[in-house]
Amino acid sequence: MRFFQKALAVAGLSLSLGLVAVSASASPASPVAGTDYKVLDNPQPTDSGLGKKVEVTEFFGYFCPHCNALEPTLEDWIAKQGDKISFKRVPVDFGDPNGDPKKSPYVTQKKLYYTLEAMGKLPEMHKKVFAAIHVQRQNLNTDAAVADFAAKQGLDKAKFVDVYNSFAVQTKVTRATQLQNAYKVDGVPMLVVDGRYVTSPSIVGATPGAGDTEPALFKSTLQVMDGLVSKVAATKK
Repeated sequence: MRFFQKALAVAGLSLSLGLVAVSASASPASPVAGTDYKVLDNPQPTDSGLGKKVEVTEFFGYFCPHCNALEPTLEDWIAKQGDKISFKRVPVDFGDPNGDPKKSPYVTQKKLYYTLEAMGKLPEMHKKVFAAIHVQRQNLNTDAAVADFAAKQGLDKAKFVDVYNSFAVQTKVTRATQLQNAYKVDGVPMLVVDGRYVTSPSIVGATPGAGDTEPALFKSTLQVMDGLVSKVAATKK
């Protein structure tokens, strides 16, 4: 069981799931630390203004086929949580295939994400970016390609480019890298609850009975998330 991990992401390759049918002895509905999720040695600060809401973060990459596959199931899960959670995404960047930290093909996709967010277009465009890359096989790894893509979606190209190259977007890209390093993200998708609890399809998939298909594995992963959200919410009452 392997998901999109750093070594292969750097090589720009997509991973195929090597799921193995296993016995039904897992407990995703009652997640166990060290088995269904990991507890960070150094918990990261969360937004103190959330009140009773539980902060949930997804580390993802538009380039990642498994992030693309998870997206519909994850969106349904987010909708069902309602006001229980505050959800945010952090796009990741695993660097240049040739080892140059200043020339990553994924920085453009991080900038695209934060540009769409700044323009208020993320809700309508998020799925379209995934579809462009994984269905239409568009290469969104250059500034020019990203700008052309935005224009074809009906966005004002000049305004998009201004925001894309803005200090505000660059600041968010830098912050995303800091968060990726702080959480020691080495594969995506990765889900974090309350800055402390980390799980992923890769982690859950190592548990017997988690699922022998990708949809079943995603379901098990989000059952683990249900348990973690409930665990944290109980401490906020």
